[in-house]
Amino acid sequence: MFCYFCFLIENMEHYTMNLILKVWRQKNKDAKGYFETFTVSDISSEMSFLEMFDVLNERLILEGKDPIAFDHDCREGICGMCSMVINGKPHGPWEGTTTCQLHMRAFHDGDTIVTEPWRAGSFPVVKDLIVDRSSFDRIIQAGGYISVNTGNAVDANAIPIEKDKADASFVAAACIGCGACVAACKNSSAMLFVSAKVSHLALLPQGSPERRSRALSMVTQMDKEGFGACTATGACQAVCPKEIPITYIARLNHEFLNAGLLSEK
Repeated sequence: MFCYFCFLIENMEHYTMNLILKVWRQKNKDAKGYFETFTVSDISSEMSFLEMFDVLNERLILEGKDPIAFDHDCREGICGMCSMVINGKPHGPWEGTTTCQLHMRAFHDGDTIVTEPWRAGSFPVVKDLIVDRSSFDRIIQAGGYISVNTGNAVDANAIPIEKDKADASFVAAACIGCGACVAACKNSSAMLFVSAKVSHLALLPQGSPERRSRALSMVTQMDKEGFGACTATGACQAVCPKEIPITYIARLNHEFLNAGLLSEK
């Protein structure tokens, strides 16, 4: 049987390249950072960006040097840990793609690739390309959950939900909390992240009872963490690996204003 996908894979052009890497090195959040230049050779076009870093780190370890520290976990584009700014763009040149799913065929032989960590005051550098994103965890802890006692689990179709609301909730729930939106925003705003977390629960009947307190608590915590204000430039939407639109920020503003007005009554 003819397999078109197998045909594409077998006939895909594979090639190797030599690259110059300028990588941000920083011992800890209090140390002064700097760019260090490396040359890597015979990099396969089919390697992922993180695999290319693995090759470099293996060489550095063999040379007795300190390897480059970077975050990673699933390497399947679903955990959001692979946070790198590549040539000025969070997660690199491909749209709707995490760093771990970015392949080296996105670059060309002889290219210079500049790699940095997220740059935001609320994401202090831990080491090299690793930043502390626990501020996101504290925002979730402030209200990104459902605490209503609903008893035993019910059948999935027991509570009717309008398709448009279910679809909108699913899009918001796709947020992996990587922080690319913050890194891309000139104000280091976390509004896209918070709007996704607030919306995906508020749109569902299970999350509706706490929608007011949730919006107030999560926005308050976001401000405490020092994230900037949203000026609707759309940079967050442009780099989001799950392509969550900024219309959810409008939804968050709606939830927050309603919660504030009703709480005053």
